Amino acid sequence: MWSKKSADAMSPRDAMNLREAMSPLDVAGDRDTGWLGSSLRVKGDISGTEDLLIDGLVEGLIQLDGRRLTVGPTAKVTADINARDVVVYGYVKGNVRAKGRIEIKKDGSVVGNLTTAQIMIEDGADFKGSIEIDRSAAEEADKNVLSRAAGAGTKSI
Repeated sequence: MWSKKSADAMSPRDAMNLREAMSPLDVAGDRDTGWLGSSLRVKGDISGTEDLLIDGLVEGLIQLDGRRLTVGPTAKVTADINARDVVVYGYVKGNVRAKGRIEIKKDGSVVGNLTTAQIMIEDGADFKGSIEIDRSAAEEADKNVLSRAAGAGTKSI
């Protein structure tokens, strides 16, 4: 039911869609991305520690703390979502909480309340709900990154 696909192992169409959905930094790294194809339907909770690209139908809860969720153009998601970043090309009905950023692309549609540090809604996107800007999650993540970077830079002999 689940498959892991790298951009090199996909059909040209799927690889192009994934590359568009993921930032250049994410595509360049060796990060695993789970993929739920357009013919698949899931009822239940999804949780994980890798990025996820959904092109099918999902009903339930999606919990990807610290990871990126991409809702593809053929996806229909009826779920509450918790992730680091959420990018919507398809349809989402449910509340979305992202510690980093939520993007609703021009053909994307979200019906539900959004809580995030950063929001981007393109012209042509559909959105119905409320938006709460919560910078505390982003500030906490920035502190963690800075403390890890500072710790990695110091060496004792």
